[in-house]
Amino acid sequence: MNSAVRAVLFDVDGTLADTERDGHRLAFNAAFEEFGLNWEWEVELYGELLAITGGKERIRHFMESHAPAELSRSGLDDWIAGLHKVKTKHYVNLLENGGIPLRPGVARLIHHLRDTNIKMAIATTTTPENVTALLKSTLGEDSPGWFDVIGAGDIVPGKKPEPDIYHWVLDQLGLPAQQCVAIEDSENGLRASLAAGLDTIITISDYTRLQDFSGAAVVLSDLGEPAQPFTVLEGNLPFTGWVDSALLLSLKGEYGGRP
Repeated sequence: MNSAVRAVLFDVDGTLADTERDGHRLAFNAAFEEFGLNWEWEVELYGELLAITGGKERIRHFMESHAPAELSRSGLDDWIAGLHKVKTKHYVNLLENGGIPLRPGVARLIHHLRDTNIKMAIATTTTPENVTALLKSTLGEDSPGWFDVIGAGDIVPGKKPEPDIYHWVLDQLGLPAQQCVAIEDSENGLRASLAAGLDTIITISDYTRLQDFSGAAVVLSDLGEPAQPFTVLEGNLPFTGWVDSALLLSLKGEYGGRP
């Protein structure tokens, strides 16, 4: 394997799985109900709230816009953190019940990267519990250990579109950005990965399909399967069908071949 691509850095929500609309949104609403709040994040509203990355940050933004009287609560930061913790509990329960499958091509690519000894990492603002629960529920109990680095939650101060999480993951990997590729689904994620110097593949999700992906190496419908090829939405590729090591090398201007 050519050393031009030594690691792939995955975003999680919307990239590995369509977690937002029928996962996180439902978990937030369940937490609101448990806290006795009459808030409900409907599909369209949640799409707007996704402009704010980070669950606790999203709650605070919603309060500022829709429930400003609640901002006077004493110990507001702790209250928001507690609400978010309950939300995470509901989200993990949903995952453990098999409610959220991986997107097309994700499991295939992960197994392919393992077989070709390309390192894998997670770079996300969602909580570590959410990441672990998603991986275990879809890929098996041992799957979190397949990733060389899992960067998640509040380990860095700046959430996407700030590049902090990508800088942290690259530091942990001990690799330069030039030898890595990021996979994202959102404009905020793309801004973060580009600011860290990463070539980036976008796989759009329902909530992000109309966003600005200027600067992405390529924009795809999904990661593709041999029997379910991706659609190229922006960019040019020498290979069609599915993302693999050969396609990753082509993003670096090298020909990796494909069986």
